[in-house]
Amino acid sequence: MSYHGPRAKLSRRLGIALTPKSERVMIRKPYGPGQHGQRRRRSTSEFGNQLLEKQKLKYQYNMSEKQLRRFYRRAQRMKGNPSDNLIRVLESRLDSVVYRAGFAPSVYAARQLVVHGHVLVNGVRVNVPSFLLNSDDIVTLAEKSRAIPVVMEALMRVNAPAYLEVNKEQFKARIAREPQRQEVPVTCEMQLVIEWYSR
Repeated sequence: MSYHGPRAKLSRRLGIALTPKSERVMIRKPYGPGQHGQRRRRSTSEFGNQLLEKQKLKYQYNMSEKQLRRFYRRAQRMKGNPSDNLIRVLESRLDSVVYRAGFAPSVYAARQLVVHGHVLVNGVRVNVPSFLLNSDDIVTLAEKSRAIPVVMEALMRVNAPAYLEVNKEQFKARIAREPQRQEVPVTCEMQLVIEWYSR
């Protein structure tokens, strides 16, 4: 289950741009949505801060609460720092890799590309956005999908992170290694997310 509501409004509420359009809207309206959006916000409780950071993470990856909780439990079982583990698992999702590689302008568009069968993993068509990839897996766009205007436009602006090797001419991306937290362009306090789920 993914979010289908107005993303610009959601972006203004969270304080982060979730799509290119949201970014443009937030420049014009750098305050919360609604009638009282321009009023000064009250100080938030510890619970409220944790909830906000969890919501930021959830919507940046376009996931349901149930999915995010499941990924948190998986990260808890892994060795090492839970917050770093959670980011690694989330970044290994197929829709995340499609977005980071620059095949889509947002994670929402990346999800749609995957669901509609435009994406291949190691030469096999995969239409599950939450499909988890491993190092050295190769993600490509189907031949007929490469002329989609949104894809072409997104690829022109891509600045892929260092853990992905992207070949723009062949519409191919390879996961070179596991990502480090500082390389992942996600805006949220991961420690507060872990604290939220640890309650």
